[in-house]
Amino acid sequence: MIVVAFDTASPSTVAGVLCADGSVVEARDDPPEGSRGEHAARLLVLVEQALAQAGVGWSTVDRIAVGVGPGGFTGLRIGVATARALAQGHGLPLVPVGSLEALALALPTDGGEGAVAAVLDARRGEVFAGVWEDGRERFAPAAVAPHMLAGRLAQLAAPVRAVGDGAVRFRAELEAAGVSVPPDGASVHRISAGPLCRLGAAGEPAERDGLLPDYRREPDAKPPQQ
Repeated sequence: MIVVAFDTASPSTVAGVLCADGSVVEARDDPPEGSRGEHAARLLVLVEQALAQAGVGWSTVDRIAVGVGPGGFTGLRIGVATARALAQGHGLPLVPVGSLEALALALPTDGGEGAVAAVLDARRGEVFAGVWEDGRERFAPAAVAPHMLAGRLAQLAAPVRAVGDGAVRFRAELEAAGVSVPPDGASVHRISAGPLCRLGAAGEPAERDGLLPDYRREPDAKPPQQ
């Protein structure tokens, strides 16, 4: 199966292609710290770049997978809208992928190493977080305050490792609760194409026009009340 997958839940824009031989080609843009990213300008460029590097044309692609969040409101809106347009234009099934689950898969737990908390900075003093252990969801993705997340993780019997830009930003709170956080520059803190593609290959296609981002909270900007 050949899968084109991409994610815009975090400031990074990542695209990838799962090739027929099981290999994955990735193209990404990681903006400077503090940036919200340039998803609108970079996404389609990176998708085409990944396809070219993989030597794959749209005519041989079997499905499209898109990270649906939770994450940044604008980024998710761009990612899902682009996925729906590409799926319609190329007549392909569209598979939603949880962005936090893809992030968590960067640290597999099948070796009995405990649980993985995927944590993205949600701004406004919150994080988007979910927890997986041995491939099973322990805590469903939610928008929570960092200290509340730390408290939940401290109650788990298994050791916990946390990844994502939210884990980096709130390292002190998490480590005080006994959570292990990899070094700031580690690649596991970024959503990558491999997990996105694998989840996309295994997932069930959704109804294209009904596919929506998983925001988990109200957007940062709201229209004025009448």
